[in-house]
Amino acid sequence: MKTPVPDYLQHVLAQCHSNQLGALADYIPELAQADPNKLALALSTVDGTIYSTGDDEVEFTIQSMSKPFAYALAIHHLGLDAVLAKVGVEPSGEAFNQIALDKNNNLPKNPMINSGAITTHSLLPHEPEISRAENLRRFLSELAERELSFDDAVYASEVKTAFRNKSIGYMLRTVGVLNEDPDEIVNGYIQQCAIKVTVKDLAKMASVLANGGVQGSTGKRILSRAVVRQMLSVMMTCGMYDAAGDWLTTVGIPAKSGVAGGIFGALPGQVGIAVFSPKLDEHGNSVRGVEIFERLSRDMGLHVMEGTPSAQTIVQRRYILGTKQNVVVYELRGVLQFTESEMLLRILQDEPIANTCIVLDITNISLIHEVGARMLFEGVDRLIEDGHTVYVIDSEKLLEQKHSHQGHAVVIREELEVFLNKLVQQ
Repeated sequence: MKTPVPDYLQHVLAQCHSNQLGALADYIPELAQADPNKLALALSTVDGTIYSTGDDEVEFTIQSMSKPFAYALAIHHLGLDAVLAKVGVEPSGEAFNQIALDKNNNLPKNPMINSGAITTHSLLPHEPEISRAENLRRFLSELAERELSFDDAVYASEVKTAFRNKSIGYMLRTVGVLNEDPDEIVNGYIQQCAIKVTVKDLAKMASVLANGGVQGSTGKRILSRAVVRQMLSVMMTCGMYDAAGDWLTTVGIPAKSGVAGGIFGALPGQVGIAVFSPKLDEHGNSVRGVEIFERLSRDMGLHVMEGTPSAQTIVQRRYILGTKQNVVVYELRGVLQFTESEMLLRILQDEPIANTCIVLDITNISLIHEVGARMLFEGVDRLIEDGHTVYVIDSEKLLEQKHSHQGHAVVIREELEVFLNKLVQQ
């Protein structure tokens, strides 16, 4: 059996592909030359499994999506109090490149707008032979599990037109937020934004955040839970600029966008998601990227306010009954939402193609989200296509339907033991 997750992601991409609204970031010459038709989507589970589709090998510059990672690295390096002494955490409600500071303390309002990001860049670790941007590149490479590089052409293009950011840098120097040459800091910040990534890189980075700072594929802790919590909190309230309120209500996933067309999001305990589509809306966010996130959140029940807990495992027990036909029983426990359904389907796809009876017992499932039921029945149909006979034991009547999407009568409203006794006697 092949897990249906890749097919679903392809379906979402196809549904959003026709959206031609928005415009390229033409104030940066190199970005104005981007292919507006590029479109990619990647999703990573907390254990590091990657699903991707579309132009998922295309590299683009990380731009403002570097801001939360720079913020995390600064906190990791200096501690939260030292960073808070330079950059606040309040949503600004203003454009990302607004030349303004908090009127009460003359500090940038948060690290996601340019004034806060430039200040945060000045707090990154550096040495005479290793720049701040290089240290961030190394950090992002560790998160992405591959060596990332700078896009020198985009960097040069942005430096030539960085008049507004340089104005912000000099404003920060004037009020004492910056203690060094503002040109050097702004140039370093621009280079930080010119690191090249793919959606798969961003999804991997996001999955570390979703997993509380631990890299699922290696088990290595890269960031403390406290740093990740601070990072995601600021992303939730400030990551989508002056569209943050709309994003919170419609998508509900801590996220950050970039003017090259990328958006990444991390839902704690569940998934990391990244999209890429270069055309932007009036807020500087990818038009198709926002639409994709809205669909994923709605279809998969990923809004942070859903509040349903995620399990580390969904299969409590698997065993084989020795009858005339092979009977494989899966006893499930916990909740069945996207994360658990994906985990279950990944386990079931290892079942060999054979004339086997597979029994899925959901008696001890406490909650089934709509996406969980949909994915469960999709997996059932695919197992049947592989030659299996499949039954779903639903003695608690958690499922509204008794038939799979393909019309197979698979739901049994009996206790597992009663059904297995009947099965053995056949």
